[in-house]
Amino acid sequence: MIPARHHDPAFPALHGRPRAGWVNDPNGLAHVGGRYHVFFQHNPDAPVHAAIRWGHVSSADLVTWREEPVALVPRRGALDARGCWTGCLTVDDGVPTLVYSGVTDTSGASHVLLARSDDELTRWVPEERPAAGMPEDPTVTDVRDPFLFEAGGRRYAVQGAGNPHGKPALLIYDATDLTVWTLLGRLLDTDDPVAAGLAPANIWECPNLVRLGDRWLLVLSLWRLTGDRHDLAGVRYLVGDLRLDDHGTPRFVPDAGGLLDTGPTFYAPQLMADDGRVLLWAWAWEHGRSAAEVEAAGWAGVLTFPRELSLRGDVLVSAPAPELTGLRRDRLEVAPGVPFAAAAFDVELPVGADAELRLVHEDHEEQLVARWSSPAAPLVPPRLLVDGSLVEVFPGGPASLTTRGYPRPGSRWRLDVRGPVSAWSLGRP
Repeated sequence: MIPARHHDPAFPALHGRPRAGWVNDPNGLAHVGGRYHVFFQHNPDAPVHAAIRWGHVSSADLVTWREEPVALVPRRGALDARGCWTGCLTVDDGVPTLVYSGVTDTSGASHVLLARSDDELTRWVPEERPAAGMPEDPTVTDVRDPFLFEAGGRRYAVQGAGNPHGKPALLIYDATDLTVWTLLGRLLDTDDPVAAGLAPANIWECPNLVRLGDRWLLVLSLWRLTGDRHDLAGVRYLVGDLRLDDHGTPRFVPDAGGLLDTGPTFYAPQLMADDGRVLLWAWAWEHGRSAAEVEAAGWAGVLTFPRELSLRGDVLVSAPAPELTGLRRDRLEVAPGVPFAAAAFDVELPVGADAELRLVHEDHEEQLVARWSSPAAPLVPPRLLVDGSLVEVFPGGPASLTTRGYPRPGSRWRLDVRGPVSAWSLGRP
């Protein structure tokens, strides 16, 4: 069990991450054997992105999380020698199987690798032979983040691709035989005007394609080269149809889309279809802490609370998973402009109101953490969730807002909003 308390008041203790080390992209989301399994990019040795493994936590209820053994570790001389990067989990002929990007250098090239387990999902055996390598297309230098989906009774795989100095693309494979993939071409690229306009990038990362209602939903994370540095430029969604071309190859045809989250710390989400609904976790990086402060804290990065996705027409809406109300403990008195103390809390917000969340420190320094507006006719009930430094706002419109604010010992929160609120402190049952 992950301990409920941590010496750092900024640590998000309810989010099911290890007490120390680096965390980024969620991977391998699955509901197997009555438990939810969430894997993630992890470096247990330091709060920096290096020697990436797959960490693993599980839960029976999306409320209380148990830390599991590390699932994947880079292997000297193997195709994942420099890191076991993002991927997914499938059950292949009854065998839980991780499908991931193995990297050997910093070039952007990768191989699709597999690792098998038993029903406990605690011990994984990597396979030596890759399921897929780099494409022969010279315009594609970077390929990563395999994701599996089914259509028309067949299993396919999609990978994000592109070129730091070129254009993004999604590669599509026949993955009927999970051990040997056949490249079929491109699922989507920027020859499509909707994709070009809504998801401009040099590389599309972490593609997720799922059926949601009677539409197909594609989620893309945007990698862009700006000068001599790269930017992780947010996450877009596209809504459309999956069609077969003249060769019988699936092509994604979008007709709408938008921004998934307006905050500065939301990236690399992964989606999971679960009993008729679609859940999402994403990576929230550190924002507002210096490298020295991160090193002193000993941890960096966290995954969001699980969110449930729905479509209102062609507009994608996210809301906290209903199970999260199980974290509510005591009622909180939250009055506009009055500071209050809580390590984690949940607030039901008024409709049609502007709001600000601030941190008030012991030296009376005040920090604006987030500002948002709730629509007069919200698509979902407006809500605010805070756990340590992780702030997740659901204003009621189509996009959430994920950001960070770092309480110190003695810090208090202040919510400035007109209208009645209901609030609870959060903790484990």
